[in-house]
Amino acid sequence: MLIRISLILAIVAALAVGVVNFVFVKDKINTLVTDRNTQRTGRVAAEGELAKTKKELAKTQDELKQTQQQLADTQSDLAKAVANVAEQTKRADLLSDKLAKTTQERDDAQSELAAYKVSGLTSAQVAKLNQSLKDMQEEIVALNDEKAVLQHARNRLQAQLDFLVGSNADIVLPADLKGKILVVDPKWDFVVLNIGDDQGVKENSELLVSRDGKLVAKVIVRSIEKDRSIANVIPGWKLGEVIEGDEVSPAHPAS
Repeated sequence: MLIRISLILAIVAALAVGVVNFVFVKDKINTLVTDRNTQRTGRVAAEGELAKTKKELAKTQDELKQTQQQLADTQSDLAKAVANVAEQTKRADLLSDKLAKTTQERDDAQSELAAYKVSGLTSAQVAKLNQSLKDMQEEIVALNDEKAVLQHARNRLQAQLDFLVGSNADIVLPADLKGKILVVDPKWDFVVLNIGDDQGVKENSELLVSRDGKLVAKVIVRSIEKDRSIANVIPGWKLGEVIEGDEVSPAHPAS
């Protein structure tokens, strides 16, 4: 009987130990599973961050290449603008010298004509001198016109040069310059003006848009023709909707 009781107690103890071990092992397994899941989640997150970092790095490298290309293009444009300004300046100087020489020749011809009239020249000789004087005057007018064209071209190139080198100086326009808006594109915020090169408009110059004496916006000129120009509305200066017929005037008029 005692042996049987002892045997039963031993079996019960063994079962108790087995249950305890099972609970302990189960806790260990749950802990290991939790740690594994946590590590897996961390690894997935790390891999996601790594992929995102690689993508951002590739994007940054592309943007750097684009910036370098834009810098190279800007430097090339700057070199061309400097060369054009130098060429136009040289042509203008040569034209001024030629104009001065032609003016002097005209004055000399007038003096000679007056002297010949006093000396009693024939009508044929006087007519020849008059024709020579007329030809010189026409040449002077043509030279003055060419000089004005060259001066306009020089002013445009100088404005482009100032824009390329990042000049902070305001581009001054004639104080009496007035114009109107002919066309408005609200989608791209650009306008067409009825004033251009002949009126003294310069590229990258700024104009104020007004209606009934009230400021509506400020625009910057991007393209110029003989009597037309195209300008963009400057962000932050759009105080109202720009419409056809609005008046424009220089933002920086000459004093």
